[in-house]
Amino acid sequence: MNDSPGRSAVSGPSGGSDPFRVMVVDDSAVIRGLITRALESDPEIKVVASVANGQMAINTLSRQPIDVIVLDIEMPVLDGLSALPHLLQADPNVKIVMASTLTAKGADISLRALRAGAADYIPKPSSTRELTGADAFKRELTEKVKALGAAARRSGSRREGPATARPAAAPGAAVQPTSGYTLPSPVRAKPETGPLTVRPLPAEGRPDVIAIGSSTGGPQALFEVLGHLRGATQPILITQHMPATFTTILADHITRQCGIQCAEAKDGEPIVGGRAYVAPGDFHFLVANRNGVPTVQLTKDAPENFCRPAVDPMLRSIVRQWGRRVLSVILTGMGHDGQKGCEQVVQAGGVVIGQDEATSVVWGMPGAVATAGLCSAILPLKEIGPFIQKIAARRAA
Repeated sequence: MNDSPGRSAVSGPSGGSDPFRVMVVDDSAVIRGLITRALESDPEIKVVASVANGQMAINTLSRQPIDVIVLDIEMPVLDGLSALPHLLQADPNVKIVMASTLTAKGADISLRALRAGAADYIPKPSSTRELTGADAFKRELTEKVKALGAAARRSGSRREGPATARPAAAPGAAVQPTSGYTLPSPVRAKPETGPLTVRPLPAEGRPDVIAIGSSTGGPQALFEVLGHLRGATQPILITQHMPATFTTILADHITRQCGIQCAEAKDGEPIVGGRAYVAPGDFHFLVANRNGVPTVQLTKDAPENFCRPAVDPMLRSIVRQWGRRVLSVILTGMGHDGQKGCEQVVQAGGVVIGQDEATSVVWGMPGAVATAGLCSAILPLKEIGPFIQKIAARRAA
């Protein structure tokens, strides 16, 4: 194997290896120091470089192995968005987290960066005072860095030949759809994952609603999947773990890039077919039945799985409204949000599809539903949209 110089070939510190190696890139020395201290409060993380602009980051990456880069957007000399492709060219397996302010401009640039290859983003508190006291920010940052660091090392260890981007799929890691919608079982998986099994897919009948949950790496995955669903007649309900402002921009990007009418869900609006609805940041997105009409209900109920919006409450409410006529799709993301909701989908007779490990930025959420035996298909990202399209176009039972 031809790996990046010095990159560890093991999965991460939990396996007894060295701490994840991180570079912090920000033009403010104060912010760099605060982010460094937040990261190094976790013994599994070591900040090995701290630099002030994108050009310095490129120079540093060419000299030493790094697992994760926390990359500011607005910097002198070379900004984060301009530096991004050069960093990925230097090491296609390094994982880059864009650090942006909670503004419309910051959200738009972050989503553009995700399309260009960034693995994730982190919304920066707007002041050093907020950053110093933001425990939620520190927890989110360290969790993302560790999850992405492990992914960087896994992708680096299985790369063969000259440095190339991560392969789209690993042989035998996914269920392949066949004519008539029959699926082989069990699914073959990599030895470290263990055997996976799939549930039978109903031979006929189409869903009345498509529900999608995603987190880390989710925006890129959503664009890929939704690009195949512009002709779907069902409503598409989406919970992506994102803060306010970011979800507004995400919905706008989906409309422009995927050709689907998409907007943030608004409390009290009826849910109609052929449209996509995104859970707004800091609200749970539920479905209520009002005089027989499925209607958006937004709540400030307590976070679930440390998230608001969360996938589980959305799925529970969808099952109450549509029962067995639910198609749930769990895409890349950290944690296990969506697993309990998908259990209810399956109990009601609905269908669950999970993204496979090889094409997930982080195989947390889809891995949870896959290993729990809830999926009727576990597919590479590029196959999920066409697969949904076929099921959604079936004749009604």
